Amino acid sequence: MLDYKIYEHKSTDEYVVLIHGMGGNASIFYNNLKALKKHFNVLAIHLRGHGKSPSVDQQSDFTIDTAAKEVLQVLDHLLIKKAHFIGISLGTIVIHSIFKMAPKRVCSAVLAGAITHFNHFSKLLVKIGKLIKSFTPFMWIYRLCAHIIMPGKMNIRSRSLFISQAVKMKRADFIAWFNLVDTVEKVYKQVPEKSKGVPKLYISGSDDHLFIKQLQKDIENDEYASFRLIEDCGHVCNVEKSKEFNEVSLEFLINHSDAVKKAQ
Repeated sequence: MLDYKIYEHKSTDEYVVLIHGMGGNASIFYNNLKALKKHFNVLAIHLRGHGKSPSVDQQSDFTIDTAAKEVLQVLDHLLIKKAHFIGISLGTIVIHSIFKMAPKRVCSAVLAGAITHFNHFSKLLVKIGKLIKSFTPFMWIYRLCAHIIMPGKMNIRSRSLFISQAVKMKRADFIAWFNLVDTVEKVYKQVPEKSKGVPKLYISGSDDHLFIKQLQKDIENDEYASFRLIEDCGHVCNVEKSKEFNEVSLEFLINHSDAVKKAQ
């Protein structure tokens, strides 16, 4: 089973499930936990190959759907029938998969730095990475991707945080996740139809240059999806602009909590 940590709130039975990005772990939510714990139980999960979760090499047929099922297995183990979700970057792709296979398990979802499609430059980057992965140290590839996705001084905190955690990964785990990167579009394709009725808030930094335009285009016809932009911010907006992220995400989660629904 995946590694996880629970932060309990004695006055509610509602949970927010946190799902990190590739190479990261629960530490990327450090500046968000205090705000979340005031209103919800919080469940932070480490995806396979991250933290103390099992290595990917123990799973022969590993896909994004596999990762989503493993998150749901943790919820089953803890007897959590339904929860709110917050995903960052790769975590949003896993949540998209959960939307497809078990939308009734999702109360609402906040998806930050979400990835729905790759532009031409992103596809070229992935293609180059796959060509050199067999003979290149994986951290070279990770650092290159980190500097492209999270460039310049604006992203220095999130870039440094992700790189510092990625060095703890096994090469096999990184390669397994990297091999799934170009399945993003296939995963998202069914989301608007499968997740009807599930409130979704997509949050992006104004300078999330690789993903934001395609994201806005993809979600414009999803009546259950809303979009918020955080100015002067890059890809990992919950780290770079934690105060703004906390305000926007908490407002959304509280408005879709069971307590508010019962009061209406």
